[in-house]
Amino acid sequence: MSNEVRAGRGPQEEYPSVDLRMDVPHSARVYDYLIGGKTNFEADRVAAHASVQAWPSLPISMRTTRDFMQRAVRHLTEEYGVRQFLDIGTGIPTSPNVHEIAQSIAPDARVAYVDNDPIVLTHARALMSSTSQGRTCYVDADFRDPESIIQNPRLREVLDFSQPVALSLIAIVHFVLDEDDPQGIVRRFMDALAPGSFLALTVFTGDTDPVGVGGVGREYNARGIPLQIRDQKETAAFFDGYDLLDPGVTLVHHWRPDTGAAPTRDQDIAMYAGVAIKR
Repeated sequence: MSNEVRAGRGPQEEYPSVDLRMDVPHSARVYDYLIGGKTNFEADRVAAHASVQAWPSLPISMRTTRDFMQRAVRHLTEEYGVRQFLDIGTGIPTSPNVHEIAQSIAPDARVAYVDNDPIVLTHARALMSSTSQGRTCYVDADFRDPESIIQNPRLREVLDFSQPVALSLIAIVHFVLDEDDPQGIVRRFMDALAPGSFLALTVFTGDTDPVGVGGVGREYNARGIPLQIRDQKETAAFFDGYDLLDPGVTLVHHWRPDTGAAPTRDQDIAMYAGVAIKR
């Protein structure tokens, strides 16, 4: 049984047609290709191949980052009783999505997805399948405009901001340049959430391989996809004022790895991760 809310639209309306600009590489589609998806076009594959040529470990790092997301959602749902998730920078739906993980543990979990990518909008239906006890919605909005998300009426129908919410920012802040104050944006979201809420965040880094990862940054920027690489200190700044859960800010594959997980080399990972609680 489905229990869905389509942000800003009536229950029977279809999403309008959008210009996917198939001749221009898109970050969501490049990511989709690199983790083995099929929702991508030639321009995306060309950009992906150029980035992999610069740093061959990129697909490993991206898949490992998605594995972190799954572990973090599972951990927060099982160990901390989180029943509300706000996932911003959702990307092209790839199962298991946040609501599938959370609702497999807690059928009454509620999830709001947010993105402003045209390609994600066309696939939003996959994000709005829910258990009868829970609820989901998709909001077409820009992370850099927190108020448009926080005040969105459809999102507020799904999430109760007077109760704890887990804010999930996976593989998004590296697309926000320092001039747009990404740390300030994250703080604005967290300020709107109740005590007991969580922040789960990843940050693209060159600490493990400055030359190779730097090449990825150049390839993305040269193709019109702004990307900023940050170090561990800059990553930790996103969590200032919140209490980090163990093991703190670490490379994604070191954050509470599953028992028996295949070993991964640090030099194949270009993403820091952390999960923190707002007291």
